[in-house]
Amino acid sequence: MRISAFIPMPELLASVLLLVGCTTDSPTLTENPYKDDYSALTPVSNKSKWGAANAHDPSVIKTDSFYYVYSTDAYYIRNGIEFNDTGEKIGNIPIRRSADLVRWEFVGWALDSIPPEAVRHVHEQTGNRGADNIWAPYIYRHGDIYRLYYCVSSFGANTSYIGMAESASPEGPFTDKGMVVSTTIGSEMNAIDPSLVKDQVTGRLWMHYGSYFGGLYALEIDENTGFALHPGDQGHLVATREDRGTRIIEAPEIIYNPELKQYFLFVSYEPLFSFYNIRVGHSVNPDGPFYDWFGHDMADSTNNFPILTHSYMFENHPGWSGNGHCAILNDGGRYFVLHQGRLAPNNNMMLMHVREIKWLSSGWPVFSPERYAGLNQRAVKKKELYGTWEIIHLRDIPEPSPLWQGQVSPGGWTYSKEAFNVSRRVEFLRNGSIDGAGLNTWVYNGEYVELDGNECAVFTGWDWENECETILLSGILKDGTSIWAKKIAE
Repeated sequence: MRISAFIPMPELLASVLLLVGCTTDSPTLTENPYKDDYSALTPVSNKSKWGAANAHDPSVIKTDSFYYVYSTDAYYIRNGIEFNDTGEKIGNIPIRRSADLVRWEFVGWALDSIPPEAVRHVHEQTGNRGADNIWAPYIYRHGDIYRLYYCVSSFGANTSYIGMAESASPEGPFTDKGMVVSTTIGSEMNAIDPSLVKDQVTGRLWMHYGSYFGGLYALEIDENTGFALHPGDQGHLVATREDRGTRIIEAPEIIYNPELKQYFLFVSYEPLFSFYNIRVGHSVNPDGPFYDWFGHDMADSTNNFPILTHSYMFENHPGWSGNGHCAILNDGGRYFVLHQGRLAPNNNMMLMHVREIKWLSSGWPVFSPERYAGLNQRAVKKKELYGTWEIIHLRDIPEPSPLWQGQVSPGGWTYSKEAFNVSRRVEFLRNGSIDGAGLNTWVYNGEYVELDGNECAVFTGWDWENECETILLSGILKDGTSIWAKKIAE
């Protein structure tokens, strides 16, 4: 059962709805802002044209002038093409900036090289293997200082290191300050994927981190220094899952919603190459316990719901896999999620998706079915909902082959529609009935649409597959799976 104490008070809900009220100053679009296939831009000489391409495991922060994104050292390299065709020194942790969350400018790299202390820690544990790049940075502002937390590890092992670097500018240069937390072969947890949040009552600062090696942990941080409050402390368990030794849970992202007075812990399940998907729990405390859709403590050994993203395919598109490892942005009460998506059929190109978030009346977040293209939300009239829709049921898909360290083994991915949650067409009829997809009824109250009694948030946005504006629905079903829908233009 859902926790009744989590249902927001009516006045709080009203304030949330006002924050996403309609505006009329949206830009006019006639085509997609950029192409999904960026294979022609793979060399470093094209980095000024990358935009949202090659953005894996994003972390975001907003300043007075720009949104800044920091990401993992991961790049699509086309066969037969020399990646570093300029011969320049490539640093670590790409930095991008944007004025609108749509068009991204490559700024450079945060660090010139991987900090030697981090490399030494990993190599001492692995016999000089790994520590080849930097993973999953997280940006945090402390006064006038920007702190960039980063991870160095060896793939498939928990011989890992989270360090911290500082700069007076979000564009760097960043100076390494040393280790925050590290793990070894004998550790229960894995020191990767940091995310920070401050307790809004006590001012205490918490870092969430970890992966399927033992689950996700909360570690208290000294905000004055940026390091662990108690040296040597590795924190306490806040989230795990069933079969945690073989199945992925990672990439915690922790945020506070001041209207709901709740902390939300977003996590990612399954292999990053294929069925990566985002789930969420909530708590009144930043260090937990966190509860899922059914009221289960996320620290228990059970799989948690709801599912907010998954591998999916709308018509007129080859499909998106790997939709996980998110950053969450509260932009003055308008919320966005940024995550990687992998473009089918090969799943090697990594494009950052930005989606708007809305909150159901029960207080749970849902993501827009379409990527943000700069359009503002507007009011939707009931008559606009009549007609043809594509609906996707976001649910778990069985892995087609055995996994290695929770990931897809070489040759384990086969492109087919069975590897995606595929859309189906339905008709929303004027009498409130639905023709198709096993659905029966729809009801619109001016704020939410109910599909067979399941509440969906209403978005207006850009249809990337058909290059036109459209109306979108996103909701959570009673079993914790989700539904995405978009209106098809007449």
